[in-house]
Amino acid sequence: MPDLGLRLTTYRGRSRHSRSGPSILSAVRVECDNRHWRTTDLLLGLAIPGGSTPRIVRTEEFAAAVAGRVLRPGDADQALRTVHRALEELSNVNHNLTSWLTWHGIYDAWPPL
Repeated sequence: MPDLGLRLTTYRGRSRHSRSGPSILSAVRVECDNRHWRTTDLLLGLAIPGGSTPRIVRTEEFAAAVAGRVLRPGDADQALRTVHRALEELSNVNHNLTSWLTWHGIYDAWPPL
């Protein structure tokens, strides 16, 4: 979702009996040209387990990258704003990821089958 500065990922177990992990919304910087998208992970995200409240994840990595000046101040600010905006928007739809995606005009089933 380049317009939102987010990447959506879901983790699935390798066997059909294993439990899948939560969906993750990661803050990213997106650079587009006519043929390619390049994303830079901004080391902060939201874990969205089905049926419960999302939580901010990867905070330790984010803090270490900011403290070590690996992550530029502008990117750090963008990551914080992006993740908190997404968390607020999700709270407006009762933490329902599918409703949030629909609100943003994304109508495919999530997680994909």
